Amino acid sequence: MSAPVQPPADRVAAEHPEAAGYRAGRTLPLRVEAMRQLRRRRTLLMGGILAALPFILIIAFAIGGSPDGEDGGEGGRGGSRINLMDVATESAANFAATSLFVSAGFLLVVPVALFCGDTVASEASWSSLRYLLAAPVPRVRLLWSKLVVALGFSLAAMVLLPLVALAAGTAAYGWGPLKLPTGGALAAGDTLPRLALVVAFIFVSQLVTAGLAFWLSTKTDAPLGAVGGAVGLTIVGNVLDAVTALGSWRDFLPAHWQFAWADALQPQLEWGGMIKGAAISVTYALILFALAFRGFSRKDIVS
Repeated sequence: MSAPVQPPADRVAAEHPEAAGYRAGRTLPLRVEAMRQLRRRRTLLMGGILAALPFILIIAFAIGGSPDGEDGGEGGRGGSRINLMDVATESAANFAATSLFVSAGFLLVVPVALFCGDTVASEASWSSLRYLLAAPVPRVRLLWSKLVVALGFSLAAMVLLPLVALAAGTAAYGWGPLKLPTGGALAAGDTLPRLALVVAFIFVSQLVTAGLAFWLSTKTDAPLGAVGGAVGLTIVGNVLDAVTALGSWRDFLPAHWQFAWADALQPQLEWGGMIKGAAISVTYALILFALAFRGFSRKDIVS
């Protein structure tokens, strides 16, 4: 049995430790990878869609009159149900919270799957992955740079939506306290920190989708396969959470806690559901990221 082929970057480090100017940690800088991803058409398109959503909602409310929803999202397991649609036009803060509510279940899943699932697989589909490794860029460094940039763009997408919603909501409905559908309101000074907490939790809860997409991206040369697979598996998780017959087993599904951020929009901030949801999401994500790094380090790169 022949010995495994050593990656080019590892051979350079082993055979020429004194190579002038070569530092494995300086290959593929984050700013270079970020600029490459920023210039891509899919990044600009996704940013445009997220920025347009608040204006679409404003037009929908203007045409349809006062919003009147029938149901709301759930907090943690056993948490109170809220109906943000009923108070969507009360203030800019309410409008931003509603924009997050209507998009957290699916729309915000798409940029996470896109940025994390397309990053490695697209290089393979362009037949440029082997040239990056031959530069030489160590495999761990390449994956680390791409993962950090992908997560950064995913977070930026989640921050962009409420920022645009706050600006558009201020122009359309004015600034004011965040009125709660259960009665009462959050003071204007507490509104922005609570919305920031909501965005942070949504980002953490989407780490599972990021892990799925990134792992699949290292296993296939088809970017759409990695992105579609991550979105599909996320939907399967949502479907399983709707099966009440599973009982307490649903507590181990990340989807079961995806609306636990509703507890941040209560007069008394409740951490229980968000802590449980974050712990489950981070655990799944770390396992998936570890599988991606382990598998890619042993993979034969032929494209």
